[in-house]
Amino acid sequence: MDGNGRWASKRGLPRVAGHRAGAEAVRKVLRAAVKSGVEVLTLYAFSSENWRRSEEEVSDLKGLLGYYLERELDELEREGVRLRLIGDHKAFGPQLVERLERAVERTAHNRRLTLVVALNYGARSEIAAAARKLAMQAKDGKLDPAEIDEAKLGMELMTSDLPELDLLIRTSGEKRLSNFLLWQSAYAELVFTDTLWPDFDETALNAALQEFAGRQRRFGGR
Repeated sequence: MDGNGRWASKRGLPRVAGHRAGAEAVRKVLRAAVKSGVEVLTLYAFSSENWRRSEEEVSDLKGLLGYYLERELDELEREGVRLRLIGDHKAFGPQLVERLERAVERTAHNRRLTLVVALNYGARSEIAAAARKLAMQAKDGKLDPAEIDEAKLGMELMTSDLPELDLLIRTSGEKRLSNFLLWQSAYAELVFTDTLWPDFDETALNAALQEFAGRQRRFGGR
């Protein structure tokens, strides 16, 4: 979800205004995804690299996340949305962690759509952590190293209980993955749009879904 800062800058507004507008875009896109029958929607809300931003901006982002949870939790329930987290959300402090985990627990029974929020997430560290788990199993004699394959590594990833990634969308004209779902996106279709995230809405999502529907997916087979 890229382009909040540029959206604000174009309007002569502080960056936090862009993040607020970005939070509104999340609401629109989530509703549109539910309406379109999307099974899983994953949002890259805070990367492990985002800690390098100013203390003020990080504080604003954390505050917005807490505010969004409080405001939208009832709607997540009404819409049948299950909240899942990937990444190390424990780094956000006890108050926000408690609210996040309470929201996860409260929506655990919902089945209409799974909303996966990536918080303090980095794909390289996720893959490294999965490799460490397999290495420890091998060291303890619980796993033959010769048996380690893609399936076994995939089972140690944070997304192991989720379906394969079909479509990855990046907004704001950037054409890179930026350490997001690197393993999972191996055969995903990629859509890059110049639309800044705060302007991304139902129409933009449907356009991306239409483009995806028109792709021929070969998975390297032909």
